Parts: sequence; C-alpha cells; structure tokens
Amino acid sequence: MDKTVVSMINLYVFNQTSPAAVFGIGTYIRELTTALKGSEINVCVVHLRSEKTDMEMEESDNIRHWYIPAQTSIHNYQNYEEQKECYYRNVLYLLQLYIVKRKEKLIFHINYMKCKPLVDLLKSTFDCKVVLVVHYLDSCILLMGNISRLRRIILQAIEPADIVERSAKVSFQEEKEMLQAVDKIICLANHTFDFLHQEYQIDKEKMIIIHNGLSEVITLRLTAKDLLEKWRLSVKEFLILFVGRLQSGKGLIFLIEAFRKMLEIIPNCRLIIAGNGDYDTYLQEAKDICTKITFTGLLEKKDLYEFYQIANVGVIPSMYETFGYVAVEMMMHGLPLVTTATSGLNEVVDDACGLKVPITILPDKAEINTTLLAQKILYLLQHPVEAQQMGQNGRKRFLKKYASEVFRKNMLDFYHTLK
Repeated sequence: MDKTVVSMINLYVFNQTSPAAVFGIGTYIRELTTALKGSEINVCVVHLRSEKTDMEMEESDNIRHWYIPAQTSIHNYQNYEEQKECYYRNVLYLLQLYIVKRKEKLIFHINYMKCKPLVDLLKSTFDCKVVLVVHYLDSCILLMGNISRLRRIILQAIEPADIVERSAKVSFQEEKEMLQAVDKIICLANHTFDFLHQEYQIDKEKMIIIHNGLSEVITLRLTAKDLLEKWRLSVKEFLILFVGRLQSGKGLIFLIEAFRKMLEIIPNCRLIIAGNGDYDTYLQEAKDICTKITFTGLLEKKDLYEFYQIANVGVIPSMYETFGYVAVEMMMHGLPLVTTATSGLNEVVDDACGLKVPITILPDKAEINTTLLAQKILYLLQHPVEAQQMGQNGRKRFLKKYASEVFRKNMLDFYHTLK
C-alpha cells in the first residue's frame, strides 16, 4: 500500500469570533498550527463568524486561513437556533466548493461545544472524522465548578430553582448531544476525561487525554531592575500577579479579599491584575485598597511575559478550569504559584510547583477561604528559597509535559491513529 497516500491528512481546524477565541481557545489554535508546521499534515484554519464582509482566503507559513463572515445571507429568522442552522448550512456550501473529495484522510477539528448542527452537516456530507476538544463546559462554568449542584439539577425531576440552574441544565443536555455526535473527544486533563465518562456517560474508548502545549518565547530579556523601571514599579514592593478575565469564575473577588488581609501583615505588596472584563465590579470591591492594586487591562504577550519575569508570586484562584494556560505560562517563566485545587488546574500544577487552596462546596454556591489563600501567598513571600525552588520545579514540569515539542508529537500520533 502507498504509505504516502495513507499518511496524508487534510485537517480543518474551526475557530470563531468570540471572547473565548481571544483567550484559551485562540491560544490553543495558535499553538496547534505552530506545532504542526513542517509536518505532512495539510492544515487549514476556518474562521467562522469572521468580521470580514466577504469570504477571504490567505496563507501564512504554509497554513491556510479561510474567513467566513458572520452573515453569508440575509433572512428573517424566527429564533436564534434557526439562524444558527442556516448559517452552518451556508458554511457547508462554501466548504463544498473548496474541499475536494480525495482518498486522503479528512479531519474536522472542532473547538466549540454549541455547534452540533455543523457537526451533523459535516458528517452527512463528507467521508471524514470529526474531533472535538473540550476546552470548557458551560454547565460547570455557570455553577462555578459546583459539581454536586450540577448532579442535583440533572437528577431532579422538578424544575430548577433559578435561571442559573435552568441554564446549566440546558447546557448540560446540549453538551451531551454534542459529545455524542462527534467521532473522537480530546480531553485536556484526566479530570475532564473522568467527568465526561461519569456524568455524561461517554465511552472511555471515544476519548483521549492530550495536554495543551506552549511554545517557548525567546527574547532579549531586560534585567528585573530594568523591567521594574520600565513599568514604574517599586523595587521595595512584592508583586502578586493575577492573569485572566475579570469575571466571577476566575475567583478574583476572593483574591482581592485575601490581598486586603495580606496588607495587614506585609504592607509593601502590590496586586497586579492583567486582563479585561467587568472592571466596575472589582474596582468597587477594591476601592479601599485601590492604591495598592494595578489594573493593566488586556496585555500583549510580550508585555505580559515581562510581568511574569518580575512578579514574586502568580495566583490562579479559579473556581473551574478544564486546563489552565496561564498556569503553564507562569511555570514556563519559573514563577512560584498559588492556585485552587480544582478540576484540570489541580493536575497542571502539582504540589512541587505551587501551594493549593481547596474550594469549599456548599449546596448553592462555591467559595474560597480567603484567610487560607492569604496565608499561602504570604508563605511564598516570606520563604524565598522555597518559592524559588517551586519556580524551578514548575519550569522543569513545563519542559517535560507542556512544551510545544511534546504537544506536537502527541497531536501527530493522534491524527495518524484516527480510523
């Protein structure tokens, strides 16, 4: 048999304009396409709901990019689901014009949960495999990672108590249908693998665990002193760094309260919050200590990486994470961590790399003990030798498990074993 024909793969990776594309999913797609450069796989990124007015195609570093605008035609829709299905039909028509049916393996790589109509159309039209990466589960995010509450909602025969619970129940059903529709599911951590099997009844044989990877960024680095001067920061302050969206699921409200308690013990601390989102909520929460907090907004990577180099501690107080790219970035830079012991984040950061705080699960909410969170951060500030060792351990863990080369090998092996 001709091995060249067998090994040839045409891979279509789906992206779409959304807040998630700016953060974790956008990073994932960039890392995936970077990792596959120079391989025998033909890669095309299909950008759905593009802001471009017409379909456009371009090629960069042998990676094709197709941009399909948000509206391919104008109709009067009865509801959002009708509009969505019509959009996906139009997407399919465009794909049919450019995807030639050949003997090579055809793989569609999906990164969003709520597009089952598109999956159904792809599978009914092409001889293909459809792969889904579980980057997030809305049902868990809505409930702040409170799995006990989710189980209660799903098992209840009565109507959920409030709009959050109703939304979580609807999302759970939509997610389950999506998971059942695809051919193969990539989980980013063991936690998601086990959770999908137990709660969604997904066969283990249908799933595989492949950790995300991150490319090493090599730059001519300034010294810590130079960077502190560049960002107008005092050498006399300890810098605590939070990176992420300003929203409830990231646990920032608990970090601000913990930071308030820290200031009573070590006044020369500064909390740096890098990210955008609901500023008003957190500015109001921190108004009495606002002079000790710096909101940077959403930073470009090169700027963000400079903060990684000068921070003393990185804090990730998320309520729920399927993986946690920020943790990997911080480990790549040798930054000691304080995180919550939750979901996939608990696997990404082991005990040698950081200190962990459990999440308290109550019947109708989940919360973090802010006194304990403050104590963990203070410990690293007060024990610099141990903190440095944790940072070094994190760097080693990054190289072993989350470097781009490891990700590349795992993804290539996966694509070639799809039948």
